[in-house]
Amino acid sequence: MADLPPNLQTERLTARAVVLGERLDTAGLEREDAISSAPIAFRQGEGLVVVFRYGVVVMIGLAPLAEDEVLRSLASRVQGPVAEREEETIKLATREDKGGRPDGIVRIGAPSYDKLLVAADAVAKSAALAADERQVAQVFDTIEPWARRLAETGRSPGGRRAMTRQIGSALLVQHRVGARVAVRDKPDLLWDRPDLERLYARLEDEFELVERVEALGRKLDLIGETVTVMTDLIDTERSLRLEAIIVGLIFVEIVIVLIQMAMGWRPH
Repeated sequence: MADLPPNLQTERLTARAVVLGERLDTAGLEREDAISSAPIAFRQGEGLVVVFRYGVVVMIGLAPLAEDEVLRSLASRVQGPVAEREEETIKLATREDKGGRPDGIVRIGAPSYDKLLVAADAVAKSAALAADERQVAQVFDTIEPWARRLAETGRSPGGRRAMTRQIGSALLVQHRVGARVAVRDKPDLLWDRPDLERLYARLEDEFELVERVEALGRKLDLIGETVTVMTDLIDTERSLRLEAIIVGLIFVEIVIVLIQMAMGWRPH
């Protein structure tokens, strides 16, 4: 693997992850001098860029202007761009600190591309989780007034279609976390570099990836159960209204027949 540029050998490095959209088309990004092909990673000036297909790009050791240039260059490859980009940043220390581990800084020891790729994987997953957590929070903000109205009035709110959309949003988050981002899966790099598992474990603990996935799963289950109950209530109320309309029509028909009979009309 190629030697690190001086900018990636400094005592402090910043890894910035940005969620650009649902997916990133990585076709054509492969280079002969690529650092990695899965995920695609390449040098950009004196820094490192790592592109994840699930819509996240991680930039390490880049100046703000260089980061903006990277984001602009990837804009045409974004599928399902997000309205508000989620970002996550982590500080990396490339040497041991005698004074102890500073808050918010992960020590990786002597820097290497493999270590930076492991850090990029963790921070990218954390950013993707943050975006999903925000989307789930928005779903909860929508469901809460429905539940409050049900508790206060005993009536389910209208709008089965709106509830169905919320179910769709929850399913998209569930699919993203489980199938695309695969937060629970370790980087493929660890198969070849098992010595880096301790570093990934520290990063996993730093971002609380497992705990956040479990919490997100519980919230998704709760959303599914809540919306299902409410849609069932709406369907039940609609069925009762339909039955009432049918009974009313039958009653009206009986009244008409009785009136006609009272007026001397006889059906043939």
